[in-house]
Amino acid sequence: MHTQLLFQDATASTTPLLAVFAVDISTSKDAAVPALLTTSDAISKAAERFLRDGEFKASANETLLLHAPAALKAERLLIVGLGAAKSLSVDEIRRAAGTAVRFAKPRGIRSLSIAFPEDRALSDERLENLPCDATARALVEGAELADFDADTYHSDRKDRSIQELAVVAKSQEKTTSDEIRKGFDEGLIVAGAQNFTRSLVNEPGNVLTPTELGKRAAAMCAENGLQCEVFSTDKLHELKMGAFWAVAKGSAEPPALIVMRYEPKTAPPAGSPVIGLVGKGITFDTGGISIKPADGMEKMKYDMAGAGAMIGAMQAIAQLKPAVRVLAIVCSAENMPSATAYKPGDVVTAMSGKTIEIINTDAEGRLVLADGLYYARQLGATHLINAATLTGACVVALGTLNAGLFSNDEETVAKFAAAAKGAGEKFWRLPCTDDYREFIKNPIADIQNTGGSRWGGAITAAMFLKEFVGETPWIHLDIAGAAWLEEQKAWMAKGPSGVAVRSIVEWVRSFAS
Repeated sequence: MHTQLLFQDATASTTPLLAVFAVDISTSKDAAVPALLTTSDAISKAAERFLRDGEFKASANETLLLHAPAALKAERLLIVGLGAAKSLSVDEIRRAAGTAVRFAKPRGIRSLSIAFPEDRALSDERLENLPCDATARALVEGAELADFDADTYHSDRKDRSIQELAVVAKSQEKTTSDEIRKGFDEGLIVAGAQNFTRSLVNEPGNVLTPTELGKRAAAMCAENGLQCEVFSTDKLHELKMGAFWAVAKGSAEPPALIVMRYEPKTAPPAGSPVIGLVGKGITFDTGGISIKPADGMEKMKYDMAGAGAMIGAMQAIAQLKPAVRVLAIVCSAENMPSATAYKPGDVVTAMSGKTIEIINTDAEGRLVLADGLYYARQLGATHLINAATLTGACVVALGTLNAGLFSNDEETVAKFAAAAKGAGEKFWRLPCTDDYREFIKNPIADIQNTGGSRWGGAITAAMFLKEFVGETPWIHLDIAGAAWLEEQKAWMAKGPSGVAVRSIVEWVRSFAS
């Protein structure tokens, strides 16, 4: 999709479809009062009768299409609701922009314009929560993310992609226009990275093997000026990554240990933070010897979504160029049942030297992450974050709207919470306190890879990872419920979501400020 920013009157936009946002400014629950976020008299007049008659209430992602609007050069006028003005945030802008794109795609509309919401459109200060740069970024992100569809392998695939998108903003004073341009450019970068992650997660396991994931990560790094090394079995043995190797050895496909590095143009002062990103890259998960039920197993290609998020985040970081060192480690393998697979009852030794009794081979993600987190510390990471589709227990606890968040450091959590809020992603913190360690104690090894019962499974998994981070400030994101959309949304297609990319990028950037 070719996306451009134009500073002009939206009424002069010659386009098959012009999208304009609207809010409900009512102060009671009795009746909606829709108001357009544009100062254009021509647009307001074209929509006036339809807004007045109560047909359109400006509820979130509600749409109203008008054909041949008078006094406009656009062939169609699409009004997209943002919901109540009193609770408006940039996240509603992101979703509404996506809704406009998803509205156009099945109707064969290949080009559209979206009018940038004007802060002078309402008589009071209702838009004070929409700074220009954040609004522009959210708008572009929503539109770009909405153009992604997961139907890559349809033999009769009809390309419904949007070919051209224009964000149309009224001419502004230079300071404001610079802010809009900055947000626009950042939105393109971050959305592109998130869509890259989604494309990786969408690939079937027979295509995206650990080796192939390594190749694609290396290609991305080469394109964006990142350092990248991809290792396999010999390196795991050299580093004594016994936990990672235990998972990998059941598959005919060799594992991949992917190490990516970003160095800012100007070297940060000595003692500056080094941010370590660690991703679970299980390109297909059968559960191993503790095999999963057949129902739904095909979705287990998405078990590398944490790795995908880290690879996508590194792409965005390379392009945004924050003044902070970042390294990323992806531990990728298949978890397969075979004569060489690890077994329940086995005892393996992690890179840290800690011994682990295997209770369930379907708790494999925490094993590869254990060695990945420890290795990141050895490479100099001062702050750690990992992402993984780690536990079904987290989905039971939080559903699909929030991903799980665990940490050992309050300051680090506060930074991440601020980043996630700005990114429009939802995470819910769950406990990770030392009293839960009791559940992973083991009589014959240092720890075991599951809790002693089914209760608190997401927490015991986090406690397992905590064993390998020491005193390093650390965040664990359990994205099992949010990494794959089971239903199409008005603003996004069913399939891989690319969750956590935006939040991780903003969290990393917070260390450069």
